[in-house]
Amino acid sequence: MTIREAQDTVDEWIKTVGVRYFNELTNMAMLTEEVGEVARIVARRYGEQSEKESDKAKDLGDEMADVLWVLICLANQTGIDLTDALQKNLEKKNIRDATRHLDNEKLR
Repeated sequence: MTIREAQDTVDEWIKTVGVRYFNELTNMAMLTEEVGEVARIVARRYGEQSEKESDKAKDLGDEMADVLWVLICLANQTGIDLTDALQKNLEKKNIRDATRHLDNEKLR
């Protein structure tokens, strides 16, 4: 699935099953909540916190997909083409960071 196809799929689902988009502020709060769920799993599974028994069954991929879903909703309702935005962002990084990381002593 391309990013464009994902945006179209989410839009179709929202319009048929979800009835309508939540407003942008609600979706921003939901995005923050979903990122927090990803952070909790990563901190406990890969970080120094111990993982609670109730967290061990959590699916990191599913939680990341929740983040992507809400991000796509925000993009759709604000008129952002994520394919175009990502391409422009990569171009910016390739220019700005062309040697930045190679020259970073901390990364060696």
